[in-house]
Amino acid sequence: MQRVAKAQVSIDEQVVSKIRQGFLLLVGIAPDDGEEQLDYLVRKITNLRVFSDAAGKMNASLADINGEILSISQFTLYADTKKGNRPSFTGAAKPEIAAPLYDEFNRRLAATGIHVETGEFGADMQVELVNDGPVTIIYEK
Repeated sequence: MQRVAKAQVSIDEQVVSKIRQGFLLLVGIAPDDGEEQLDYLVRKITNLRVFSDAAGKMNASLADINGEILSISQFTLYADTKKGNRPSFTGAAKPEIAAPLYDEFNRRLAATGIHVETGEFGADMQVELVNDGPVTIIYEK
């Protein structure tokens, strides 16, 4: 997850989603991920306080700043590069498992009242972002 000032995703040179201030999520799904992981991630992401409050402290959440989420499916997060020079992606869930979980994850994020934009699962996407400070966080459950 990266805190961004703006982000967008394009497919075939056409912008399909964009957000203003908020979070860019690169979402990888593992074969054993399920309801427990979705609940944990939605709770942690939507309640994380990494935006500046009136005193300039990282103390405000996404809801506090009326922020948005751009959620991008990213199986390459599970790349294994231990052997050889070509990564293996066997640690990522197969599309028939990952796609429904990714969709459900985004539905649950949106159900919190936060505006959620997405890329297209399995598409060749170009992602652009402007980082908002040095905040990049990895979640794993």
